[in-house]
Amino acid sequence: MERSGFPSLRAVLFDRDGTLVHDVPYNGDPARVRIMPYAREALQELRARGIATGVLSNQSGIGRGLLTVEEVCAVNRRVEELLGPFDVWDFCPHLAEDGCSCRKPAPGMIVNACRRLGIGTADAAYIGDIGIDVAAAEAAGSRGVLVPTPVTRAAEVAAAPSVAAHLGAALELLLDPPFSALSGTGS
Repeated sequence: MERSGFPSLRAVLFDRDGTLVHDVPYNGDPARVRIMPYAREALQELRARGIATGVLSNQSGIGRGLLTVEEVCAVNRRVEELLGPFDVWDFCPHLAEDGCSCRKPAPGMIVNACRRLGIGTADAAYIGDIGIDVAAAEAAGSRGVLVPTPVTRAAEVAAAPSVAAHLGAALELLLDPPFSALSGTGS
C-alpha cells in the first residue's frame, strides 16, 4: 500500500456494487441495498472538502434481460437516499461482447463523467472492488484504487497500483492531508 496525497484531486468516482453497497448480483430491488463499511464517512469527507463524487457501474443485467433500466435507476435512487447526492451517475447496460466504449475496463464512463464535471481525467480517482475498475481508471488517465472484497481475485490485488482495506483507507491514499478512517464508525 502506498501513502501519498493526490493534490489535484477534484472528483472521486466509485463503482456501485461491492464498493459503495454490498454486491447483490443483478439487483433490481431497492430494499436489498445495504451500504458498505465507511461509505457514508468517506462520502461525507469528500463533500466537506468540496470534492465531486460520482457512481459509474457496469449493469450487464440490462443487456441480459435480467433487469430493466427502471429497476437499475430505482436501486440508484436508494443508494442516493442512503448515502446522499452524487454529482454524476452513469451505468453501462451492455454485454462484454457488445464492444462498447463505456463498459469497464474501457474508460468511457470515467471520461464522460469527468467531461460532465468539467475536469480532466487526471484530476479524478476511481475506486472499485475488481481489476476492471482499476483498469478503467488507468485507461482514462485517472488514479485507480482497489478495495478488495471476497470476490476479488488475488491476481487483481497483486496487479493493482493502489490497494486499500476499505473505503476509509482508500481516502487515506487519495487525500492530502489524509482522511483518518480510524475516526469513522465504519457503518
